[in-house]
Amino acid sequence: MKKIYIGMSADLLHPGHLNIINEARKLMDKFGEGELIVGLLTDKAIASYKRLPYMNWEQRKVIIENVKGVTKVIPQETLDYVPNLLKIKPDYVLHGDDWKTGVQAKTRQRIIDVMSEWGGEVIDIPYTEGISSTKLNSVLKEIGTTPEIRCHRLRRLLNSKDIVTICEAHNGLSGLIVENTFINQNNKKVEFDGIWISSLTQSAAQGKPDIGYLDTTSRMTTLNEILEVTTKPIIYDGDNGGPQEHFVFTVKTLERLGVSAIIIEDKVGLKKNSLFGTEVFQEQDEPLEFAQKIKAGKQAQVGDDFMIIARIESLILEQGMDDAVKRAKIYLDSGVDGIMIHSRQKTFDEIKEFASIYNKLENRKPLVVVPSSYSQVSEKELVDSGVNIVIYANHLLRAAYPAMVNTAKSILENHRCKEASDEYCMKIKDIITLIPGAK
Repeated sequence: MKKIYIGMSADLLHPGHLNIINEARKLMDKFGEGELIVGLLTDKAIASYKRLPYMNWEQRKVIIENVKGVTKVIPQETLDYVPNLLKIKPDYVLHGDDWKTGVQAKTRQRIIDVMSEWGGEVIDIPYTEGISSTKLNSVLKEIGTTPEIRCHRLRRLLNSKDIVTICEAHNGLSGLIVENTFINQNNKKVEFDGIWISSLTQSAAQGKPDIGYLDTTSRMTTLNEILEVTTKPIIYDGDNGGPQEHFVFTVKTLERLGVSAIIIEDKVGLKKNSLFGTEVFQEQDEPLEFAQKIKAGKQAQVGDDFMIIARIESLILEQGMDDAVKRAKIYLDSGVDGIMIHSRQKTFDEIKEFASIYNKLENRKPLVVVPSSYSQVSEKELVDSGVNIVIYANHLLRAAYPAMVNTAKSILENHRCKEASDEYCMKIKDIITLIPGAK
């Protein structure tokens, strides 16, 4: 019985996929019988070179195994076909002929070389014209997402990527930047995985001090502006969460809106930015009291996807590593979904030491860091240390401020706007067409 293998992601099943499967069916009809095996790329395999698929592996599997002609669907754990091919030893591998050139040409040749070991053959199916996954993805992005899908996405990312990268946004425009900015690097599309709603940058954008001055209603207005124009998961900066009685309502509101997580810090009293450290009076909460707040928040949730992450301030307030680890254990026992460890040291050493201890804890949950002070640390170093989420917490606002000041100075110095427009500003047409639906 002939075996035919097709590898695909099939996040958006389109006529191109069906055409390849139909060609495989013709082969099986030719030989009278056969087995058509689809190697369905896992979420992790897809996330290694582009965005996380809209549907998870199990959902995609249900669709593909119900396509006529498909006899078996198995996971393909990597972009490399070879591990599955060596297990199955198929007689044929089918793929669209678009992989004969470009970055996939090496993959194709490697498959040909491996298949030759048992006399297998690679068949290139003519590319189906008029089908563009990129355009289909753009249309889906314009349609938007649902609160349930967005909320669940952070947990999927944590299961699929070595590290989840989150960038700050403080209004709809900066949200669009985080949503749409990407680069192509080493044949991979690199982009941010999600959005951080920072109390610091929200306050600063409104010209207010970062002392918890903005009330929840004001912050929710900004959050909704960002939700309306983005689809990526959102992590919300909840400061210390407020009184426990208020915190449970915040959790319910954020979960209903589709926010993926809230991070709350174990401090009490008037909010002061952590990077002040011991320069100003800041008081940590009693760990058991803070654990009760976490428990109350978890009990207030409706579903299982929303995450409460505890931010430990022990290193910021110079309470020592033992205190930080002790608090981590207590918060994990209370049912928290992740731990954020904060530091204002200029090197990564302090965080790295905590991570090495934390990673050995029995009920370890995802570890979050915010390298605002120790900015020289690379994502690879973070991964090697066991960090799961990195938040670039304030960089878009910090970049916007000097650009606006320089523009204002240029207009004042030159008594006209030409120099500012030429040196600092994007074209008027670009800003007009930046926003979807502006045309």
